[in-house]
Amino acid sequence: MTPSLSIPPLTKDLARVLIDADTISRRVDELAQKINHDYKDITEPLMLVGVLKGSFIFLADLCRRLTVPHVVDFIAISSYGQKGDKRGEVRMLMDTRENLSDHHVLIVEDILDSGNTLSYLIKTFKARNTKSVSTAVFLDKPARHEVPVEIEYMGFEIPDVWVVGYGLDYKEQYRTLPYIAEMYPKK
Repeated sequence: MTPSLSIPPLTKDLARVLIDADTISRRVDELAQKINHDYKDITEPLMLVGVLKGSFIFLADLCRRLTVPHVVDFIAISSYGQKGDKRGEVRMLMDTRENLSDHHVLIVEDILDSGNTLSYLIKTFKARNTKSVSTAVFLDKPARHEVPVEIEYMGFEIPDVWVVGYGLDYKEQYRTLPYIAEMYPKK
């Protein structure tokens, strides 16, 4: 039996759909076309490095649309402070398995919030003797930026609201929604 592909209804936690599945699909197509164009002349596979867990759906959809040779790898990052808040020192919990030296690296991230994590990753990967390091970010919250970060491939700019879906979660829920939804503020 084939599972239903209908969009699940909003739950009591979700205020509204910010970006629907069709709009996401079109934008991922556009980003893949641009990446294919920009990397058409490379001689070695493009190294796609997904930041777990939030980027996995965006990365999967993006890499299936790429025609340039590429390899997929993952990293896990922590940026929690001393009191468990999300402001703190960025640490690598899981590094890539592939050697990034002498490769073009594309960091694939779910959301750019403060910029601290992406800034850390760019510096870390550039220090590994890579040919280039660029970024593909699905969502950008410019109102939250603390550190300037260049985004070469940006999906969508969103307001400063809590969002879930398409890889982003709230307490591990809603990650697999096919759209981006705004959550009601948590008390």
